[in-house]
Amino acid sequence: MADSYPVQDEAYGEKPRRRRGRRALVVLVILLLVLAGLLVVADRVAAGVAERMVAEQVDKEISRKNIQSTAPEVTVGGFPFLTQVLDGRYDSVKVLLRDVQGPVEGTEATVKVPELTVDARDVTASLDTLRSGQGEVTAKTVQGTGTVTYDSVVALIDRPGVQLREQEGKLGVTAPVQVPIINQELTVQGTANVTVDGDDIVIAFDRLSSADLPDNPVIQTFVNNFARQLTVRVPLPPLPFALQLHEVRPLPNGLSVTASASDVALSEVS
Repeated sequence: MADSYPVQDEAYGEKPRRRRGRRALVVLVILLLVLAGLLVVADRVAAGVAERMVAEQVDKEISRKNIQSTAPEVTVGGFPFLTQVLDGRYDSVKVLLRDVQGPVEGTEATVKVPELTVDARDVTASLDTLRSGQGEVTAKTVQGTGTVTYDSVVALIDRPGVQLREQEGKLGVTAPVQVPIINQELTVQGTANVTVDGDDIVIAFDRLSSADLPDNPVIQTFVNNFARQLTVRVPLPPLPFALQLHEVRPLPNGLSVTASASDVALSEVS
């Protein structure tokens, strides 16, 4: 009996030590999780500060271009953000401009782009620039995408009853035309050639047809002349960041435009 007491004491002494070890491990894990959470929060807070700074400078840039839009919405990509800050280089900066619009010189029409998304890649901004708001933010490449509403284009055509739509990947039109030769109004349809000329979208209709169109070359010539009168240039609002228009595609909700630029100053404050 006496010999069994040390074994019992040893067993009773081991259990508290094991429990204390497990508690210490749990506390360490919790502390690490809290620290990781704080680092994530700090990272996101720093990213938010940078996004506000870039948004302010972008707002100044588009104001210089006389572009009307809502306040820029900026998202800085890449994680973790703080390591990008120390390096002074960022994976991407995305800018969303809503309700972009600009007047067309010599007319009362307005070209409307409900959303213009600008995606800047390989962005460089020093820590001093982020801290002071003074300096330069540059991007190796910038791509902008948006959609010009069909209402804007119809307003520029300025012909009553004209309707535009996407038709099997092309720009389709339906329009009424009064044919004096037969003293009759016909509804004509056709597709357009859509091209880019500088910062303008050029829409040209070469030939229109109608199920009710008489087989008469004189009337066909009249309708073809009417088609050419529908040709219109759609000037985009001045694009920020030296973006150059290079592609236009008809979509169900409007003309999708794509523009790009290289080695661009997103903001420059003197």
